[in-house]
Amino acid sequence: MPGNVAHLTSPHVNAYIAVVNTSEGGLGVGGLGTEPIPGRARATIEDVAAAAGVSVATVSRALRGLPGVAAPTRERVASVAEQMSYRADPAASRLAMGRSRSIAVAVPLLNGWYFSQIVAGAEAICALTGYDMIVVGLYGDAARRSFIDAGDSIHRRVDGVIFVEIPLTENDVSDLMARGLRTVTIGQATHRFPSVGIDDTYVGDLATSHLLSLGHTRIGLIGDQPANPDGRVVPALRQTGYAQALGRAGIALDPKLQVSGSFTMVGGLAAMETLLELADPPTAVFAMSDEMAFGALVAMKQRGLSAPKDVSILGVDDHDLSELVGLTTVRQIASDHGSRAARLLISQLEGNASTVARYDGVVELISRESTAGT
Repeated sequence: MPGNVAHLTSPHVNAYIAVVNTSEGGLGVGGLGTEPIPGRARATIEDVAAAAGVSVATVSRALRGLPGVAAPTRERVASVAEQMSYRADPAASRLAMGRSRSIAVAVPLLNGWYFSQIVAGAEAICALTGYDMIVVGLYGDAARRSFIDAGDSIHRRVDGVIFVEIPLTENDVSDLMARGLRTVTIGQATHRFPSVGIDDTYVGDLATSHLLSLGHTRIGLIGDQPANPDGRVVPALRQTGYAQALGRAGIALDPKLQVSGSFTMVGGLAAMETLLELADPPTAVFAMSDEMAFGALVAMKQRGLSAPKDVSILGVDDHDLSELVGLTTVRQIASDHGSRAARLLISQLEGNASTVARYDGVVELISRESTAGT
């Protein structure tokens, strides 16, 4: 990821936070100086005030060219600041103006390919527009509520938030609205904020219909439980599409064919092992993500099986490795979701009117070697 990255732990949020600075000045605490002063990494505004014999407020006003500072004092402060190689901290200056020019991107997983693509897309827009970005990993309800809570320090550091596959309750939405924190969601659509994503029901239908068109009637599903702890909406929508396509074909749902893979490669491997242990295993499997599909392929290889000879495998995303392993997939451009969400959020922060609209990206079935007819 471009930019300087610092890893912090918030005392109020059970989360991992990465601060991505997209400005040229880099991250800083206190003042930023071109040369360190003896005993310190850099001069601070307090150092300048002490050396010039004035208050911190006077230093701030003098260096920003604000009225109310006598000319001799202004010259003395400027001279001391130059001698100490003091430069005002951009973050502090922005906060003094009531804005941080920073946004947060909140994700439920920090090591998933899909989420890294979202972050990359958002960061690119931040770099173009001069905003900094904080990436926050929120694990479960408690972390989400701590983050949204008004007392959490994160709200003093950002002007807006992009929630990526973080389920917001009505109370969450109301609290965010009450505090005026600009918000965009990716995945979940709300009645209050702009949202970005894809038609996940259609994705599930498209993937299942493709396998049906190849003659498969016993189709496994590797995804996540509808009532999973994180409450993410995407798995449930893709499962709805799966059921919808099977229903049109007159095929009854078999709960044994639906296994949770936790949207990880390891989870996909374990889920595929479960499906292969069935007395009547599936002839094709729809995995809700390419990473779970990769795990399924590994599970097959460990048993001396291969796709599509023994079981056809289909994923979602078009991961960077999907073409390399010949995986049939439903392509979405995840980085575009991140960039569009960032543009929507920053547009609001720049004072432009926003509408509560849903922006769905294009999806496309990419047929490769991992699927074939029965």
